[in-house]
Amino acid sequence: MAKRISGPTQSSSSGFDRELAELGVLAEAMRAHPAPTAAHLAYLRKMLAHRNNFLVSKAAALVADHELFALVPDVVAAFERFFHDAVKSDPQCWAKNALSKAMVKLEFQESAPYIRGLRHHQLEPVWGGQSDTAGALRGTCTHALVACPGLSNAELLDLLIESLVDTDLTVRTEAARAIGHVGGAGAGHILKLRLLVAKEEPEVMGAVFAGLLAIDPRSAIPLVARSLDESEEIAAEAALALAATHTRAALDALLARRRKPNGPWLVSVLDNAIALTRLPEGMRFLLDLIAQDDRTANSAIEAISRVNTSAEVREQVQAAIAESGNDRLESLFHDLCS
Repeated sequence: MAKRISGPTQSSSSGFDRELAELGVLAEAMRAHPAPTAAHLAYLRKMLAHRNNFLVSKAAALVADHELFALVPDVVAAFERFFHDAVKSDPQCWAKNALSKAMVKLEFQESAPYIRGLRHHQLEPVWGGQSDTAGALRGTCTHALVACPGLSNAELLDLLIESLVDTDLTVRTEAARAIGHVGGAGAGHILKLRLLVAKEEPEVMGAVFAGLLAIDPRSAIPLVARSLDESEEIAAEAALALAATHTRAALDALLARRRKPNGPWLVSVLDNAIALTRLPEGMRFLLDLIAQDDRTANSAIEAISRVNTSAEVREQVQAAIAESGNDRLESLFHDLCS
């Protein structure tokens, strides 16, 4: 029988450990019986109003996991509360991070709280100086704004540009993804400018590539293909973004880069990208590498096995291996597909 959940006022002790344990018991009870009772909702409402940011984060996670839409006003109120004296009230942004994720999960779409989160920087003391602990919060709020209906595309892009130059890598990556989701010519121009003006971390560039290709693949493919000649990490992001378009123009760019000298890691990435296009011409290229017993035939087999192991493809690969006369390739293919 599940343990009874008692609220803080029903116990002689109101210590942190007891309340954390009660939240754990509640989590178990709700896993066993997902439909919340009135007592469960009342207890979670009380915990969302708690002053301890870690306990609030645990309560917010439960609210999100079980999609308790009735508690949306309490989640939003708690979120707003932890901006006051933020370093003291919410060290490490534990509460605001969990609450913002709960707001997104519960489909809260009013922009003002997210804008506040997007612009929040929380400098906390660390050895030798200060560290901003609000990066994850800004990233969540950046992406959440795309779903807010009260903002025009122009207003939304104006906000997202701020995040695109944020000091935090996660925020910049989420901003690039969000701009891609906004779509339209304005978003495309921003991402193109970001690509042309300065190189970024691979994660950010991958989001920029994907956004450009989603907005206007025809004009973006040649632009993104130029980055195949950048550093291996940037080239890899460009290759995978191109592959996701499943277009012949993207495949042609990948094949052209694949025929140039490449290190073994980039060869593997390019072969995977070629396979991921799922185009017959790409498959023929990889099968030819195998049949010719090319020194990179292993990479071709691994790429095919990750993407497609249908009976028809298995037969094609086995025929190519037989043509190569290399028994070692047969053994590799068997191990990958077993």
